[in-house]
Amino acid sequence: PGPRMESLPEAVLIRILASIPAVDLVLACRLVCCQWKNLVDGAALWILKCQQEGLTGAESEENAENWQNFYFLSKKRKNLIKNPCGEEDLQHWGEVENGGDGWKVEELPGDFGKEFPSEEVHKYFVTSYEWCRKAQVIDLRAEGYWEELMDTTQPKVVVKDWYAGRSDAGCLYELCVKLLSENEDVLAEYRSETIAIPQDSDANWTEISHTFSSYGPGVRFVRFEHGGQDTLFWKGWYGVRVTNSSVTVEP
Repeated sequence: PGPRMESLPEAVLIRILASIPAVDLVLACRLVCCQWKNLVDGAALWILKCQQEGLTGAESEENAENWQNFYFLSKKRKNLIKNPCGEEDLQHWGEVENGGDGWKVEELPGDFGKEFPSEEVHKYFVTSYEWCRKAQVIDLRAEGYWEELMDTTQPKVVVKDWYAGRSDAGCLYELCVKLLSENEDVLAEYRSETIAIPQDSDANWTEISHTFSSYGPGVRFVRFEHGGQDTLFWKGWYGVRVTNSSVTVEP
C-alpha cells in the first residue's frame, strides 16, 4: 500500500485539499481529523484557492485578514438589487410612490438624453412631475450571507446608483440606503442630499456611491430607496432618470 494521507508533507496535502470544492472543505473535510481541520481553518489553503481561481491582487492580499471569508465573499459577489435597469418593468420594486403620472420605463438614450456609459444597460426608470419613489429590501441571509459573517467580519456593503436628467427639463434626485436589524431597526444609514439638475444640463449619467463598513453586529437587511421628480411640473415623464442600481457585499 502507498503512503497514508497523514504522512504527506503539509504543503502537498494543502494542494490536494485546494482541489476540493470550498463547501465540501468546510462541511466535510474539516471534520476528518485535527490536522485537516487546522488546514481548512488556516490561511495557506484559502490563499492557494484564491490564487488558483484568480481572486487575489495586491490590495486583497494586504487586506484579507480571514482568507476563508475573503474567498467566499469574492465568489458570491453579485448585484443584490433585482431588476436594476427596468428590464422587468417595476417587478421586484416595492413601496412604490407614483406621484404625477408615476414611474415609467424607457429605452436609452430617450428624448433629450445621453447613452449610458455601459453598452449592457438598455433601459432606465423615469419619474414624473411629483415625487416618485421606489424601494427594495434585501434579505442578506436569504442571499447566503450568514449571521456570523455579517456580525464578525462585517464585510463592506457597497451601494451604487446612476441618475441623469433631460437636457430640456430640470429635475431632483434622492438616494437613501439603510442597514436594518432582524426587527428592521436602522443600524446605519446613508442619505444623499437632494440633488438638483438644472434645465439645459448636459444630460450625462452620473454615478453616486456609498460604502458601509464597521457598522457593528446585527445587520440582516439592506433597504435601498431612490426617486425624484421634475422641477417644471410638466405632465408626463420629464423627471430624473435612474438605472443600473446595485448593492454588493464585498471583502
